[in-house]
Amino acid sequence: MLSRDVLKRHASLVDRMSDAMGVDLQEAALRGDVSVPEIDDAVLTCTACSQPFACESWLARRVGSVADAPPAYCRNTELFARLAPKD
Repeated sequence: MLSRDVLKRHASLVDRMSDAMGVDLQEAALRGDVSVPEIDDAVLTCTACSQPFACESWLARRVGSVADAPPAYCRNTELFARLAPKD
């Protein structure tokens, strides 16, 4: 079983990555573009990542800017691509 601290850390990473991708998860959920269980699954998927420190570093360098894509190691790339704003 995952500890509360691990879940909180990865929930934060998912939230920060969504921001970096220009995705507002709350708004997407309200629109029905993503379900709460899908967000929960994204957090659990994130906990299996072997690169959380690299992710934190990547995110720290992108504060205030929108990225074209998450890093190659991101396990939630498909979710963020689906939810990313379309130009």
